[in-house]
Amino acid sequence: MEILVDTFNLDDIRYACDYYPLSGVTCNPSIVKNSANPDDFFAHLKKVREIIGHERTLHAQVIALDSETQIKEAHEMVRQMGEDIYVKVPVTQEGLRTITHLKKEGINVTATAVYDTMQAYYALASGADYIAAYINRMYNMGADPNQLFLDVQGKIEQEGLPTKLLAAGFHSVGQLKDCFACGCEAATAPLDLLKASFNNLNVINHVASFKKDWESMYGEGATLLNARK
Repeated sequence: MEILVDTFNLDDIRYACDYYPLSGVTCNPSIVKNSANPDDFFAHLKKVREIIGHERTLHAQVIALDSETQIKEAHEMVRQMGEDIYVKVPVTQEGLRTITHLKKEGINVTATAVYDTMQAYYALASGADYIAAYINRMYNMGADPNQLFLDVQGKIEQEGLPTKLLAAGFHSVGQLKDCFACGCEAATAPLDLLKASFNNLNVINHVASFKKDWESMYGEGATLLNARK
């Protein structure tokens, strides 16, 4: 099970690394614009790598629409960032060609912008390491992302493939829970959504009552470090 954060904001990444069992960081052009808007993309990406280290995965997306340029962008990404970068490639017809080409070269690939099962099957056949499906957008289209997860994860297990499903594009904590229940091995979400998973008043109030009972015995501000009357 892998939990990744979808942001390019350095403070958010530091926070996520500190508080969560974080497996990696993902971004796309829109995330880069909205969460950081850096002057120098690769300089900023290297700062992200410094924060997360090399034990966590880092996923960054190509920009071009044609395969030839996508491949050149992927090569530049590897040159700048090293071989452990995961190159995100949208699963269009051009992108599928790019994924197949990059995997033959041994480059890590995250197939992204997946909205339907056939896209995911193509990415599987091309050898993608991760397949990123956009959850809320699928719901808005009237599609069932949970069925996609069940079908694709079933194919992965049936054929013993190393590819991991990476759920993305969440609107709610419920969607995040559903993706893991349907077999996804990984999910990437904004930091605000990860934080929202702890906004349960029952838990908050119950923990507060524990503290209140403790302080009623040992005084205000007491902890295990000074638990004496």
